[in-house]
Amino acid sequence: MDTQTPSLTIGAVAKRVGVNIDTIRFYEREGLLPEPVRRASGYRSYDEGAVRQLRFIRRAKDLGFTLEEIRDLLALSADRHRGVKAVKQRAQERLAAIDARIAELTRVRNGLEELIEACPGHGSPDQCPILRALSDAEDQA
Repeated sequence: MDTQTPSLTIGAVAKRVGVNIDTIRFYEREGLLPEPVRRASGYRSYDEGAVRQLRFIRRAKDLGFTLEEIRDLLALSADRHRGVKAVKQRAQERLAAIDARIAELTRVRNGLEELIEACPGHGSPDQCPILRALSDAEDQA
């Protein structure tokens, strides 16, 4: 059997890739996955290429890439001349964004940890450093 012959149902593809059927339809609407061949019955029919492309999309999402970035990566994956260099650049940009997010989350975590340590856990709500910080944060915004 030719692996490129469309023969997989949307349910079979979803199961193999580990995504929901609606996710596949969404990716088709977004142009991340080409429209599948339709059987005489009107049902979608997919080949192994669709499975590979869906796995690519899923793995890229797991690494934090946005749908727009994934669209770009898919296009670059077919570019024999500048593709690898541009993909590396996109990955470096994604890593920098992740590092910035980690730094921000660390700052937030440390601030929350300080507030928790300063709170006695009893007494009047107006003396609670956590509640004061939350109230004051509005005034500072």
